[in-house]
Formats: sequence, structure tokens, C-alpha cells
Amino acid sequence: LVRLRSADNLSPAGTAADRLRGTAGPAAVAGIAAPRRGLADLDVSWREAVSAARAATAQPHLGPLAEWAALGPYRMLTALPPAEPDPAVRTLLAPAHAELARTAEVFLDHAGQAGRTATALGIHRQTLYYRLSRVEQLTGLDLDAGEDRLLLHMALKAAKL
Repeated sequence: LVRLRSADNLSPAGTAADRLRGTAGPAAVAGIAAPRRGLADLDVSWREAVSAARAATAQPHLGPLAEWAALGPYRMLTALPPAEPDPAVRTLLAPAHAELARTAEVFLDHAGQAGRTATALGIHRQTLYYRLSRVEQLTGLDLDAGEDRLLLHMALKAAKL
């Protein structure tokens, strides 16, 4: 718990978290919950801070010091109970298909834009198209269908948590 002078200035919490992370080692992450008054919602603050830290572990761009308010879709994903991956993506998440899963995630992170995805992955567009067709074959999902893309994207993100 860190006392804040103002709810819109989280820097004292960040300073305390950085100090604690320094004692835990370079790979340590920390989460900061939304500011609250009093102790009535201490359990909610704890869950938010832990969720932020989990998200920072899964997505390094969120951390090493992650704020609950900045988690975006990870606020929803970390609130879900741990579960087995959706049957449609279970095969894709096998270690043998790690590169295909990474390709699919980068493709979805880049809003399905092939040029940007190929550049981000450092591959030719034809290689990207081949990999995406393999993803569709393995999962049975249609990457032209919004709900299938949403399922795949959230399953890939959740698997990292």
C-alpha cells in the first residue's frame, strides 16, 4: 500500500514498486492497481495489482511496471479463471507449432495487415500467407471471419498468462 497525494499521480507507487523490483532481480515485474480511498476495496486493489503483474510477465511491453488502467484487454483476460485453451487452438499452441502461433498473433496484433505483419516478422508475404493457411488448417478457424479472429487472438493472449 502506498499513500498518494493525488489519485492522478501514481509516481510514489511506481517508485516503491521499482525499489522492490530492484531487490528481486532484473526479471521481476510489478503491478499497480487503480487508486482508491480507504481499505474497503483492498481485495479489489490486490487482484488488480496481481493481474497487472501477470500481464506484464506475459507481455513485456506492458512492464516491468504495469498499471491496471493501462492493461487494455488484459484487464478482462486476467479476470478470467485459468482454463484449458479453447479446443480450436489447442493444437496450434503445441510447442511444435510455436512459430505458427507467433505468426498468427503478430498478424492479429497488426489488424490483419499482411505487409506490416511480414515486415514485423522479417518474412516474405508469401511465407506469411502460407503460415496463415496452416493456422487455418490446424484450427479450423476462418481468419476472414471476425469472431474466429477474436477467438484466436484472445486464446493466444490468454495462453501467455
